[in-house]
Amino acid sequence: MFIGLDVGTSSTKGIVIDGAGVVVASHSEAHDFDRPQPGWAEQDPAVWWGATRLVLQSLTAAVGADEIKAVGLSGQMHGSVFLDQKAIEVAGGAEPRAIRPALMWNDQRTAAACEEIVDRIGGVRALVEQVGNAPLTGFTLPKILWFRAHEPEAFDALKAVCLPKDFVRLCLSGALATDVGDAAGTLLLDVEKRDWSATVVEAMDLDRSILPPVLESGAIAGRVTSWASSETGLAKGTPIVVGSGDNQCGGIGAGVVSQGRVALTLGTSGVVFAHTASCVRDLDETSPGRVHTMCSATGDGAARGAWTITGCMLSAAGSLEWARSVLAPGVAFEELMNEAARAPAGCDGLVFLPYLTGERCPYPDPVARGGWVGLTRSHTRGHLVRSVLEGVCFGLADVLELVETVVPDVAEIRLGGGGAKSNLWRQILADVLGRELVSMRVEEGPAHGAALLAAVSQGAFATIQEACDAVVQPLQCTEPGSEVNGYQTVHSEYRGLYAALSPTMHALSRA
Repeated sequence: MFIGLDVGTSSTKGIVIDGAGVVVASHSEAHDFDRPQPGWAEQDPAVWWGATRLVLQSLTAAVGADEIKAVGLSGQMHGSVFLDQKAIEVAGGAEPRAIRPALMWNDQRTAAACEEIVDRIGGVRALVEQVGNAPLTGFTLPKILWFRAHEPEAFDALKAVCLPKDFVRLCLSGALATDVGDAAGTLLLDVEKRDWSATVVEAMDLDRSILPPVLESGAIAGRVTSWASSETGLAKGTPIVVGSGDNQCGGIGAGVVSQGRVALTLGTSGVVFAHTASCVRDLDETSPGRVHTMCSATGDGAARGAWTITGCMLSAAGSLEWARSVLAPGVAFEELMNEAARAPAGCDGLVFLPYLTGERCPYPDPVARGGWVGLTRSHTRGHLVRSVLEGVCFGLADVLELVETVVPDVAEIRLGGGGAKSNLWRQILADVLGRELVSMRVEEGPAHGAALLAAVSQGAFATIQEACDAVVQPLQCTEPGSEVNGYQTVHSEYRGLYAALSPTMHALSRA
């Protein structure tokens, strides 16, 4: 049996699959993140390790530690874990402590650092050509520069930077490493060569030694130590596959490992993820890097993998979670969805902008602001909630359109994430897109993908493609309904709102 562990934003999830890829056990531990200032988002890495311990204890108790042949890891991308020498030395034999809380993927404090990167590298296009991506506040490199500029004494103690899932592996094995998929989200990886970019590292005046070794996602990157065994219930020596970011592992969990398929995830963020066999970049003449070129998780110790094109909006299901917290704290999501279902499509002229933590795609704007437009006394709570669902769908439609400019001929859209469990939200999305959506049988996409990486590493399947063909199964299809034409009109109005309101958003951010 094989474990897949996903270190997420709001929870850490684990599943166990058997040799045929069937899920036989699962467990999840919820956690939150800190918001010390508007636009800031931090998590103490100790939170991830605490949740990981509980998840692994539950899973090993359910199936028996000796039955677990390997562990695969997935996790939220871009988070910056800053480690000193002591943390590196004790890892695997005691709990390592980060220098400070990790700056997360949705943290927006690094706009000045992004400008510094562009200046140092010679323009956005030059950066996209080198690392496949434009500078965005959520990526890891701007966080490193922010740390250096704002907390110089702490920065002087820095010996290693790692990503969330890689911190968990460090705790389990004492081994520092990352994979090509997660590393591609740092702005420091040459995505074509699949190694750290000497050009960018030198331009940023960084010491390359703070960056961990880069492996293909299916490679073994450590084994469970005696201390970690006592903490988690895993057997000492259990192999740990390096794994990848949640988008890459979610792509595997959805079977998106060949061209023509797209994974669309309605999680805390909203992600459109496409597989591509070649290293193509978004070199749009006016705005290069609108979507991200990253390495896929389909490689292993013997062969390198392919690439992906990804677009991410920052607040998808996170928008609904926020709306419930302010409109109806304690009210069940099911009740809110029932109210939303009673509101008409288009919400009687009410539109929601989902830019609650700034935006990444289609508008790379850290100070974009959310809100309702068109609100009247006749609107009910059901209207407000439904408009949130619709606004997220409009945003995802715009992201998909950008992804298809780089990877055309998308034949199938596979749906995942917590929001995809809602029949209403799936139907709204199908109507907004005007396309069929395929829901997958296993909902924990990133954890499932990580588990499949572990299974392939031990020979249960010959390749990731073979594993996906054998295991990943669709559950149901959602066809576009009667609201397609009406949503086209509302979507057109939605698209005009960012440009119209952007000057006001920026003015308010300076107030």
